[in-house]
Amino acid sequence: MAKTAHDIVGSERFKALVRKRWSVSIILTILLFVLYYGYILVVAYAKPLLAVKVGTYTTLGIVLGALTIVGSWVLTVVYVVWANTSYDREVNAIKKELI
Repeated sequence: MAKTAHDIVGSERFKALVRKRWSVSIILTILLFVLYYGYILVVAYAKPLLAVKVGTYTTLGIVLGALTIVGSWVLTVVYVVWANTSYDREVNAIKKELI
C-alpha cells in the first residue's frame, strides 16, 4: 500500500536517513575546515617551516599547499561515493514507498 508523503517524513527510516546525511556532511565539513585552516595557520605561524627545501626547487610550502588542494578533492570523492552508493539507494527505496 502506498504511503503519503507525511507518513514517509514522519517515519523512523526517513529520520535515520536525514541523521546519517547530516552526520556525514558535518564530519566531512569539519575535516575540510581542519585541512584548510590548518594550512592557513601553518602559513601564518610557521613560515620558516614552509621555506624548507624539498628537492632542488620546491619548498615544503608548495607541497603542503598542493596536498591541501588534493585533500579537498579526496573529501569530495568520499562524499560522492557515499552519496552514490548508500544515500541514493536509501532515497530510492523510500521513494518507492510513495508509489
